[in-house]
This record gives sequence, structure tokens and C-alpha cells, in this order.
Amino acid sequence: MRGHLLAAALPALLAAVAPWAAPATAQNGAADGEWRYNGGDPGSTRYAPLDQIDRDNAASLEIAWRWKSANFGPAPEYNYRTTPLMVDGVLYATAGYRRAAVAIDAGTGETLWTYRLDESGRSAPRRNSGRGVAYWESAATGSRIFLVTPGFHLVALDAQSGIPAEDFGDDGVIDLRLDLGREIDLERAPIGSSSPPLVVGGVVVVGSAMPSGGRPPTLTMPPGHVRGYDAVTGQLRWTFHTIPRPGEYGNDTWEDGSWEYTGNAAAWTAISADPDLGHVYLPVELGTGDYYGGHRPGDNLFSQSLVALDAATGQRVWHYQTVRHGVWDYDPPAAPILADLLVDGREIEAVAQITKQTFTFVFDRRTGDPVWPIEERPVPQSDVPGERTAPTQPFPTKPPPYDRQGVDPDSLIDFTPELRAEAEEILSQLRHGPLYTPPSVAVEGGTQGTLMVPGNLGGANWPGGALDPETGYLYVQSATAPSVITLVQDPDASEMDYIQGRGALRLRRGGGPQGLPLFKPPWGRITAINLNGGGIAWQVPNGDAPDYVKEHPALEGIDVGRTGRPDRGGLLVTRTLLFAGEGGGMYAAFGSGGNMLRAHDKATGEVVAEIELPANQTGLPMTYMHDGRQYIVVAVGARGRAGELVALALPEG
Repeated sequence: MRGHLLAAALPALLAAVAPWAAPATAQNGAADGEWRYNGGDPGSTRYAPLDQIDRDNAASLEIAWRWKSANFGPAPEYNYRTTPLMVDGVLYATAGYRRAAVAIDAGTGETLWTYRLDESGRSAPRRNSGRGVAYWESAATGSRIFLVTPGFHLVALDAQSGIPAEDFGDDGVIDLRLDLGREIDLERAPIGSSSPPLVVGGVVVVGSAMPSGGRPPTLTMPPGHVRGYDAVTGQLRWTFHTIPRPGEYGNDTWEDGSWEYTGNAAAWTAISADPDLGHVYLPVELGTGDYYGGHRPGDNLFSQSLVALDAATGQRVWHYQTVRHGVWDYDPPAAPILADLLVDGREIEAVAQITKQTFTFVFDRRTGDPVWPIEERPVPQSDVPGERTAPTQPFPTKPPPYDRQGVDPDSLIDFTPELRAEAEEILSQLRHGPLYTPPSVAVEGGTQGTLMVPGNLGGANWPGGALDPETGYLYVQSATAPSVITLVQDPDASEMDYIQGRGALRLRRGGGPQGLPLFKPPWGRITAINLNGGGIAWQVPNGDAPDYVKEHPALEGIDVGRTGRPDRGGLLVTRTLLFAGEGGGMYAAFGSGGNMLRAHDKATGEVVAEIELPANQTGLPMTYMHDGRQYIVVAVGARGRAGELVALALPEG
């Protein structure tokens, strides 16, 4: 299947590929002033050791160039989530609902080439611009860009020209719908991916994603197996079955033959790797469906697990299941972060996995041994017919949670006695309790579902965290965003016995009285976790109070202070500063949004500069050096404002 080249390359502007260099160490950040990986380095630290922009001049940042994505699809995309790569003076990114791959001059923002695969008539569950591309180079093939399309093809492009690599797959293209190992009705149960692949040791590792799992129409969803393809030829090298088959480790945790039809358990978010060890680290989501597991009895490995694989063979090295038999949609939502730590005098090559439920699980990345003890604690049990939840769940003893967990009535909003009384009335209509209180069926004259804190969006989500290798500080941006989950029976909508209800009581707007938040602030925060000690170094609200709160008539005359907003903004760490944006896309919690990019002191969280962007941050920021000038580039967009890349830099001279 051939791709369609939309624009010719500008070869005169593209220098020859730089001499082959050894890959950057996975936990030391982006090297040589470039940004070769989605997370800066293969260990997803989102760190760059650049210092031209510092606390003394960050307030002087100005827009150096803007690149608009409005014409890359049948309609403008507003929730533009790409993170560009930068190699040898060229940015590589995705754009538009049809997910074109683009090359952009790093100094001017000029388009160098574009590519889009014609996928007319092919349905997809994640039809958006995606979160970016992967880059790889070798002496044999030169430099390549790898793209996963909305219709679920893997495409290899020549990085200099944008032309498909003819010796890879079928003229540069591999159909990822093939080799799923199961007959699937792909019109009813489609499969795709929004996250870029990752190339490790000449193997292109590809995950997948399905539609939202609250109301799956069928039990037989596609399995989320992870696959590795040869980066030169496109040959399938291995498949790791995230839902193990008979004879494979973990198959017995899918009782009553549920391994045979259950789907999902995919690596839908970004993945990470340690090229020196040859390991790839997979954050694996929940199996079908999100809130009812009666059709998949057992613990369900490798659902909601961190899994380390041998990147060359796809063999499991170790794993840890963060939630057993999940019914809360508490997927590991973000790329695992690699860190070299010094804990109680021990040098540990570690990997940290943040979660929606606001835990940080930290392991020795060689062996999978927890850095600090993880305790099994009893949790509330489900009373939904046919459901059998796990009696205990794992709780890390360190680090502490970085946001609220469970429902504490003392935390309800109390700016006025009237608001407090209304909040208590809302709470009385909902089942609630500690973390892992399970979803419930609405009861006539009783509770109308379960209030979950954190909600199904987290806590943390796909923007993930960032690591400062110099200090061992892990920075996480999180939101207090509750969810109400009510289970219903709806045979017309699904084959499952229970699915998420649509008509039950829902949290309006902010979730609480008169549309305000149900709980006290902060509603969004940034947390610095000292991974060498396991404690929280500092925590600050992320932003001012939302406009609707400051202008609310019930709060007239009340100074609510700096409350933070429940954003999904992304983080970036440099040698001098921590950068954090607002917004984080249109699917963050109500009250999120804003167009400020803030520079924080890394040691204290103090805001040292605020830079106004043209719209909300929707992608994750990255940074690089080009012709002696440091740039910060971030994707922005908003309802009615088509997505674009904005490059910030200090004034010339």
C-alpha cells in the first residue's frame, strides 16, 4: 500500500545526516541540544541540560515563530497533542485529524515536507493528530521517521525527504490490523493508536488503543498485544500477549476461559526503554470493560501492570501489577520514567510509574524489585451481581500520594455554610469511601452510583511527569477531578451484563453545589517528589482559581486564593527551570484551561515567570538549541482556535 506525498521536500535546506552517534543514556535527558525522543530521551525524563533560558530572563521569552496545523485534515483540529522531535535542525511532528507527518525548519518554522497516507473509508477509534512520531538512524538505512496512522498502519519515511522507505514492509507501510491473533469485527470494535512507537536496538515497538471502555458494545474487543518490528525490513520480530495464552505466564489469572474473548489490556500511552539494558517498559491498561469485570474473573495479568520486556525478543523480564482485577479505569496513564537514584546509600537504576490513583510505584528497573516496600491492604468489595473484586490492592509505602485519594467528608467545599450543606446533600446521594470503593448500581430511593476520587481521568494522565537527573526530583502535575460511576444493564447497547450508565446522577460542571467544585482546593497541583528519599519536597497549586469560580455569585466578597486548576498540562525540566503549562487539552476536567506557560524554581516551586501563549497548551513542551539559540516549542489550541506549534525564544541579540 503506497502513501501519498503531499509536498515535495526542500532538499537544499536539509543537511546531510549527522555522523552516527551512540544513543543518549536513557535517564540523562535530551543530548547535544536535540530532542530525539517523545520524552526527550528513551527513559522519558522530559529533561534537557540547557541553561540559556534561566530565572533571570525567562520573563523575556517571545514568540520566535508559529506553525499552523489548520489545513491538515477535513476540518481544523483544536486538541492538538503532538510533541515534536528535533534532530539536526529539523522538527518532526504530526498534524491534523488525518495525521500527516511533517518536517519543519527548527529556526524559522518553515515547512520542509509533509506526508499523509490515504486511508479513505477506514474507521478508527483515535482519529486525531496523535502525540508524535519516532526517529531512528543507522549506517545501513540513514535516518527514518516512524508514524502510526489513524487507520492503524505503521509507516517508515526517509527523514530527509518524507518519502516512504521502499524496503520496509509494503513500500514503507505495514497494516497493524493484521496478526492480531483473533477474529475481530473491526467495524464494531476498532483498534488504533494515538501514541508514537519507540525504536530500541533496531526494533520498532508498537502499542495500540481501543475506544473508551465504559460502554463496550461487545465482549470480544481486540487484544492489546504489543509488537516489535524490524526497523530495516518491517518484519514482525515478536508479539507480547498482554492477555496471556494457554501455557504462557499469567494465563491462569483469566479464569473461566476469559482470556479467549477479553480485549483491551493495551499499551495506549507512551512507552519507555533503557537501550543499555535492552529493556522496554510497557504501561498496560485495563482489560474490557472499564467498570465491570464479571466477564473476566481473576486478577487479569498483565492488565494494569508495568511490564519490562527484552526489546530484542519480546520476552518478559519482570512485571508488577498495580491494580488487580481493575474496575476503576485506573490505568498506568503515562510513560514510565527512568532514574538513577541513591537510596539509603544504595545506587539503584530505577523506573518510576505514576498512576491515575496518584501513586508512584518505583522499582529497580533491572529486576523489578520495589525500591520501597509495597503493602497489600484490604479494600472495599463490590456488591454488583456477578462481580468479584480482589480482596486487597497494593499500596506503596513511599512516595506518598501526590493528590487526594478517596472521599473524606471533611474535605467538602466550605466557603460558606450554604455551600457546605449543598455539598453534603450531593454526597448523601452517592456511595463513597476510601480509595478503591467499587462502582455500584443505582438504587431506587438510595445511592445513585459511586463517587470516585480520583476520577477515571486521574490524578495524573497521559502528560505524565518529568525528572531532574541532577537532583532525583520527579515532578508531577495532577488534578482533583472526581467521577460518578453508575452501572446499568442495557442489552441494546452492549453484550456485557453491566456497563457505565448515561442517565444516572452526574456531577454537573465543577461537580459540587451550584456548579462549584465538590471539594476544597487545591483543584490542581504540581508536586516535586524526591526519589532519592521517597518524600515530597514541595507542592504548589497549579495556577489561579478558574474564572467561573472567581466570578461565581455565591462567592461574592470571598477571596478563594490561589486554588490551582484541574489541568492536564505538560512539564519540561531544564538545567535551570521547571516549565508547566495550563489547559492540557479539551478533555481535562471542568475549570481547566488557560494560556499561561509558567517557569518555576525547581527547588521550591516558586513561579519566576509567566509567558502568555496564543491558546491553551494541548501538547507537551520540548526544548532544543539551534544556531546558538534555545527554543521551547509547545502545541496549543482551544475551541474555535485551530492547533498550532508555538516556538518561544529569548530576543535575538
